[in-house]
Amino acid sequence: MADFNNYQNRMARSGVQTGAMIDEGLRAYMLKVYNLMAAGLAITGVAAFLTWQMAVADGQLTAFGQLLYTSPLKWVVMLAPLAMVFFLSFRINTMSVAAAQTTFWVYAALMGLSLSSIFLVFTGQSIVQTFFVTAASFGALSLYGYTTKKDLSGMGSFLIMGLFGLIIASLVNIFLQSSAMGFAISAIGVLIFAGLTAYDTQKIKEMYYDADDAAVMGRKAIMGALTLYLDFVNLFTFLLQFLGNREE
Repeated sequence: MADFNNYQNRMARSGVQTGAMIDEGLRAYMLKVYNLMAAGLAITGVAAFLTWQMAVADGQLTAFGQLLYTSPLKWVVMLAPLAMVFFLSFRINTMSVAAAQTTFWVYAALMGLSLSSIFLVFTGQSIVQTFFVTAASFGALSLYGYTTKKDLSGMGSFLIMGLFGLIIASLVNIFLQSSAMGFAISAIGVLIFAGLTAYDTQKIKEMYYDADDAAVMGRKAIMGALTLYLDFVNLFTFLLQFLGNREE
């Protein structure tokens, strides 16, 4: 009987240790996801600012700025990040962790090149203010997604359908140029990406599996970082439509 009690005690301690190891591994995994995302945002911000510095001088577009913003090259700059997202999403499982991470860095730099045009439209102060509002909102929403016990998968399916509708509406408004429709798109965009931030955080957390090897874990972390990066950038750009002060 004593041996049986000792066995039960050992099993209980083993369960606690295993649970603690999983929790520690999950925290390390999520920390890596957030660190990768933050590094990607830093690269984007630096690339956007430096591009704007080279594109504008004394309030006028330089030759580089004209090439970047007024020539057909602007379409390449706009579409290149999208192409990189598809490339990374489809090839991630066949790439090494180092190659996937390098691709993510390149994507973040291209996104910075594309986003540099916001400095032509909005004041630098309002861009910085909107960034911090976005960061605070994103942090709160992601924390909710990480800690909530509620299953957000149903909400996620609804939000993804809404995202497709938002993309279609945005494409239509390129031709209509309706300010009212643009306002509605921005408002809906904020709501969709606010919800997706919580949903994606929960999904990334649930993807963690403590038996994964280092390569699989690394790829998951990169894809998780890319997902949250996209949520942050889209939330920022939609909020900028409301909070940003336009250049005179």
